Amino acid sequence: MIFVDGHLSSTDSSASPQGRDILVALLEHPALVEASASFKAIPERRFSVREESVMEATPPGKWVYLFQREYATVDPAFVDFVGTDEATTCIGVAIRNPRNGMTSVAHMDSPNIVDMGLSQMLSLLVDHNKDMELDHGNYNTTSESQENMDGYSFPLGAKIVETLWKRPEKFHIRTLCILGHNTRRDPEGNAYPNFNGFMVGTSNGSITPAIFDKTSRCPDEVVRRIRVSVSYKDPSWKGKLLETYDTQTDRFKIAPCCWTLQQLHFALSLQRYSDSEILIMCSTSPSAENPDFVANMRRHWDYLIKHPDWRETFPMKQPRIFERTAEGGWRKPQGADTLISRSF
Repeated sequence: MIFVDGHLSSTDSSASPQGRDILVALLEHPALVEASASFKAIPERRFSVREESVMEATPPGKWVYLFQREYATVDPAFVDFVGTDEATTCIGVAIRNPRNGMTSVAHMDSPNIVDMGLSQMLSLLVDHNKDMELDHGNYNTTSESQENMDGYSFPLGAKIVETLWKRPEKFHIRTLCILGHNTRRDPEGNAYPNFNGFMVGTSNGSITPAIFDKTSRCPDEVVRRIRVSVSYKDPSWKGKLLETYDTQTDRFKIAPCCWTLQQLHFALSLQRYSDSEILIMCSTSPSAENPDFVANMRRHWDYLIKHPDWRETFPMKQPRIFERTAEGGWRKPQGADTLISRSF
């Protein structure tokens, strides 16, 4: 069930509306229109790790960062904030249990992962009262208004709200800054998101526009990026969000994902293209990508070329473990003394 401004949400259609009808009604709801405007008025925060601290007007804290198709459920006793960015046609979802502050965030990229993905997110959140708070992340570059139902983001958004509508839990939507609410256009007519990331403060559930960099998109940046692309071919991850973080131990447990020689051949082939060609070939929204998009893709392919056998990365098909340091950063266990505060 979906609630807005304390009231059960309704549409003008049948008792069992389709996702597109639910989404249009929510996007037009005055309370959510106002919430989107308020969200866009918040200055975007930039997170960068320098000398084991989060700087740039942001207090030091313990964070969890998520890449595309990943999710994490965090305990406020261990984590100060959780966030994601680099979203253009994806949608970020944050769900928080207001009774205990437990918060789950996901970076969703396809309608095919919504059903199981939401169940994964809720597995550690739902209590007996089943009363949740919901915040939606804020991404669309394909449409300036909800009337245009083409592109990548609308079907994904429609699937998310339809699934929430049908579930027994009570979801109180606080923010829905997606599609037209988060789209701007340049003089040439190219569409961009106003923001492509957010951060949730676990102590109070506040949501803030955010952008991270290579030092705060950690740990294990390159391997986690590779998982995003190869998971589509790995049957063990069909319909699922990628498991990344262990809530109970406050450790990153980067679940294994396998790749084949086909991915190696793709990497060797794609490395030959120019930056502009890679941008067009590998992005669903070339005009809206971050400046480091191509560089990140090239590092991804370099790793696959150097490590064509996935078992080198995940020996015995075991997860890659990173534990938190006293300063809040990340490092490998068993006496490793190198802080994981930037990509490698």
